[in-house]
Amino acid sequence: MEVIIADDHELATLVADAIERLLRDDSAPVLGLATGSSPLSVYDELTRRHERQGLSFAEVRAFMLDEYVGLPASHPQSYRNVIDTELVSRVDFAEDAVHGLDGMAEDLVAASSDYDHAIAEAGGIDLQILGIGTDGHIAFNEPGSSLASRTRVKTLAHQTRIDNARFFDGNVDRVPQHCLTQGLGTIMEARHLVLIATGGHKAEAVHQMVEGPISSMWPATVMQMHPHATVLVDDAAASRLQLGDYYRQTYATKLDRERL
Repeated sequence: MEVIIADDHELATLVADAIERLLRDDSAPVLGLATGSSPLSVYDELTRRHERQGLSFAEVRAFMLDEYVGLPASHPQSYRNVIDTELVSRVDFAEDAVHGLDGMAEDLVAASSDYDHAIAEAGGIDLQILGIGTDGHIAFNEPGSSLASRTRVKTLAHQTRIDNARFFDGNVDRVPQHCLTQGLGTIMEARHLVLIATGGHKAEAVHQMVEGPISSMWPATVMQMHPHATVLVDDAAASRLQLGDYYRQTYATKLDRERL
């Protein structure tokens, strides 16, 4: 696991660089897209490169990480709607190139299984963007999730619903109780995991993810077992890292600092 500590602008630039290389080098790249605040600056930078430098997403296929159960795609806080607003509508994805989980499906179990199959049929995800929750969840894999889990229905933890209430006018009762989410085992099959975390409220989760024991109580710790995982954090999110100075030294002396 590589840990990079930098300001938000540099973090966004590094992730956008990695995505741009993938898009230019691979004839049929597959991206994993995350919602939430962490990747917003990355999506802004990718949009800027599309508008000013002609970076094209026309050949890209993409898969989303998760979705609320019971929210139609037209709901302002459905993740399908959010990712369309944050990225898809701003660049040139082909129609139907971005795949999301259907939280309104009649058979949620079958929809979950079909989603894993669709990812495999696409050749797997080349680069998966991730964020992390304050309790260490990635996607909606809450504490206690199996480290080998597949895409499935999950019950959201109360803390997650509290954290997400800000998107529902501060009313936790309006946050859905259930979700569909890629499993930890599904996520670990991506060829490159790129996790972004900013802010002091993420510091404990980042510390556990990078330096703690691998445990289902901190689901993101599964990334320690991935052969190509990059964690990008700002100073506040890095404030609990015991080896923070070493990570800074390692990055400062890296032979190719532009390549994740």
